[in-house]
Amino acid sequence: MYQTLKIESDARGVATLWLARSEKHNAMSAEMLDELVHAAQTLGADDTVRVVVLAAEGKTFCAGGDLAWMRAQFDMDSDTRRRESAKLSIMLQALDRLPKPVIGRVQGNAFGGGMGLMSVCDVVVAAQGLRFGFTETRLGLIPANIGPFVLRRMGAAMARRVFMSARLFDSEEAVTLGLVAKAVQADELDQAVEDQVLPYLSCAPGAVGEAKALI
Repeated sequence: MYQTLKIESDARGVATLWLARSEKHNAMSAEMLDELVHAAQTLGADDTVRVVVLAAEGKTFCAGGDLAWMRAQFDMDSDTRRRESAKLSIMLQALDRLPKPVIGRVQGNAFGGGMGLMSVCDVVVAAQGLRFGFTETRLGLIPANIGPFVLRRMGAAMARRVFMSARLFDSEEAVTLGLVAKAVQADELDQAVEDQVLPYLSCAPGAVGEAKALI
């Protein structure tokens, strides 16, 4: 069904949404953005799904926007470029408003738009020893579409440390900045994610969704 994603569900109602473009470091193309919106809508409407885990195949969680997709925008007229660029924000909003808890399983480095994906998860657990960064300004760009989601997660004071400099930081600093809830050894990552999933399975699904909407 999807070309850039995979969805696996277990009998408990835990759905894992995999970024499956590992050969491109899970960089987000226009196709992936559209598929993520569709996946968020599908999982949100499925009453059998109680928790969503956002994960990624390969060594990189998400390298940000696909460079070919970004370059193609330079040849578009301004209105078309604006609509194309907005696809990232539309996708993040779809995941952000998914009426199920979303647990981020971050096994690899994340940059740019990948930081936006982390910011729309309700909880993020990451492996230790990773590298993160808002690298847009190094390319002469700004983290505009991810900005509202990132700032809400980090707060302005924390964002000022890393949002403009393109400086890379590690998993432990990501915890301090509020982007990651917990950093664990790589071989403990799955258990740490499971620890976040389990409490929701004893809750009333409708109440969980309403509580998230209240936030």
